[in-house]
Amino acid sequence: MTEEIHLSRLEPTLEARTYPAEREALAESFAGTTLLFADGDADLGGLIDDVDQETFESADDAFVALQNVLPVEAVGEPGQSDGDA
Repeated sequence: MTEEIHLSRLEPTLEARTYPAEREALAESFAGTTLLFADGDADLGGLIDDVDQETFESADDAFVALQNVLPVEAVGEPGQSDGDA
C-alpha cells in the first residue's frame, strides 16, 4: 500500500525520522510515498533524491532543502503572482 501525505503534513512527517540523516537513506525511506499538492503529486523519495545536500541535520533542514525541488504545482496555482498587478 502506498502512503499519501498532504504537503501541509510534510513537516511533522519529516520530524518522525531520526537526524542527522543521509539524503540517500531518507530518500529510500520515503520511496513510494506520494506527496499530494493542491494540483498534482510527486514521489517524496524522488524529491528528496533530487536535493543537492548530502546530509540533513534536522527535519527543518530537510524541509527547507525540499522547498528548492518542489514543482510549481506545490506552491499555488500556475501563473499566479504576488504583486504583478
